Amino acid sequence: MVLVVTVSAQEVVDTAQFVAVYDYECRTQNDEGTPVTDKMQVVVQVGRLLTKSMPFSAYSRTEELEETDIVASYQEALMHMPTVWIELPSGYTTVREFIFPREYDSTEETPEIKWVLSEDTMTVCGYFCQKATAMFRGVEWNVYYTEDIPSSAGPWRLSGLPGLIVEAKSDAHTFHLAELRQESSPITTPDQNPDVQRVKYEKLMKYRNEIYGNSKYAGNPLYYIAEFQNGTISLGGTINHMEVMNFGGKQYIYVDGHPLLTKAHVYQPLEGK
Repeated sequence: MVLVVTVSAQEVVDTAQFVAVYDYECRTQNDEGTPVTDKMQVVVQVGRLLTKSMPFSAYSRTEELEETDIVASYQEALMHMPTVWIELPSGYTTVREFIFPREYDSTEETPEIKWVLSEDTMTVCGYFCQKATAMFRGVEWNVYYTEDIPSSAGPWRLSGLPGLIVEAKSDAHTFHLAELRQESSPITTPDQNPDVQRVKYEKLMKYRNEIYGNSKYAGNPLYYIAEFQNGTISLGGTINHMEVMNFGGKQYIYVDGHPLLTKAHVYQPLEGK
């Protein structure tokens, strides 16, 4: 069985000079308090004018999602990784994020990450790297970057160093460069979906942290959805279509093209304030 995904028009605004693929891990707990480590991949397209960081499935998505894509998208939904454009438009950062049952767009002036450079060095992924540290919106990051790759890019919103970020760690999160691809892929803008909600980034960040940070979330990630009552989804309102698939004895539910989680893990914010 396949799930057909409709993608609205996207504008090509740049061409990637290379693509960096990162292994991303988040150390957290399940709804019973057992430690778990969630894993996914993040792809960063590095262009001449801007960078685009996204979940791997967003980078590789086709109109028909196969079983492996669906399983991966469920894992990505657990980890709340948005798509981020740095320098779209120039001087600004644009974010496309899904918080069930809606997608959101937000743009803000690109915040300065005040990196403190260190003399510490280490070889990471075969590259000679130097260390830098920063406190960014309540989360302390220790990163290694390499001037062997002359780019200020990195995964997610981490950027601004005199070389590509190869590894980044906080208490709960780790990004580690897995692969560097020399390819000239098109970098596209967010799709022109009229149903996407546009909000100020400060408001989006607050809403995200309130929803996911609630103590009810891990055990019942739909606790705040009016259409989810007594363990069933009611169509109508903000929810229009539901599809149920079974793979390997497991059930996967898509609502309006997005995976529906019935269990989650304790939220570990990438940015706290």
